[in-house]
Amino acid sequence: MIASALITGLGLGSMYGLLALGFYMTYSVSSTVNFAQGSSMMLGAVLAYTFAVTLGWPMLPAVLMALALCAAYGVLVELLAVRPFVRRASNSWLIATVALGIIADNTVLFTFGKEPRGFPMPWASGSLSIGGLNVSLLQLLIPVVGLSLAAALHLFSMRTKPGKALLAIVQNADAARLMGINVPLAISAAYAASTLFAGAAGIMIAPLSNVHSDMGTLFGLKAFAVAILGGITSAWGVMLAGLIFGVTESLITALLGSAYTQILTFTLVIVALAVMPNGLFGRAEAKKV
Repeated sequence: MIASALITGLGLGSMYGLLALGFYMTYSVSSTVNFAQGSSMMLGAVLAYTFAVTLGWPMLPAVLMALALCAAYGVLVELLAVRPFVRRASNSWLIATVALGIIADNTVLFTFGKEPRGFPMPWASGSLSIGGLNVSLLQLLIPVVGLSLAAALHLFSMRTKPGKALLAIVQNADAARLMGINVPLAISAAYAASTLFAGAAGIMIAPLSNVHSDMGTLFGLKAFAVAILGGITSAWGVMLAGLIFGVTESLITALLGSAYTQILTFTLVIVALAVMPNGLFGRAEAKKV
């Protein structure tokens, strides 16, 4: 039971980590986050299902088109729900991104329908026997994808000039602009990458769950908790926090039952943040005096 819970938890944790990487991307560039991230995950699954199952497209073009539209949705979120408020030095982008996510959820509800739908993927149906347990290939692939993306983001941010340029924006946008960095374009690109990660998470979790209009709501809330727990300024931190969160959640469900899962999991998050206010790998902000 415990071994099965650990494997399930690693898959779930990688999903939380992928969504949390989206929060990391936007916060590290603009000090803002997209609270419609859960809706982005849902859109990835719904769009891939629509193209692959409803319209009968081959899987690869269906997935690529779904991810492209998720990235476009991220740009739309930044243009409509973030940029106008940031320009006026207002924090109203918080509720604006939430509202845009609710609009997306309800639009899908009216067009896609409210009935959950299974999304079979032939290549993901295979399994391997590990220690007497049958583990699906998808459950093994999800952590690999999540950790690979976290590593790529870390290397991009710390080892490349474009990555360092993006990090410079949040430190001093005016100075970055004077150095020739297109700040609005960089922020839009960060939001596009954020929702692309969320869409990828939705597509990968779809075969293990059902596709429906509110599938991303709870995932988005948990992913934000993961981002804060990991230290939202660290790609490795949020990914590691996602794995810890997912494994903890699965173990609680397996040992105590699903009735205690959300209560104990979020209680542990509160305790962890009380002990480590800046998260696992976050840094305290330097205060000017």
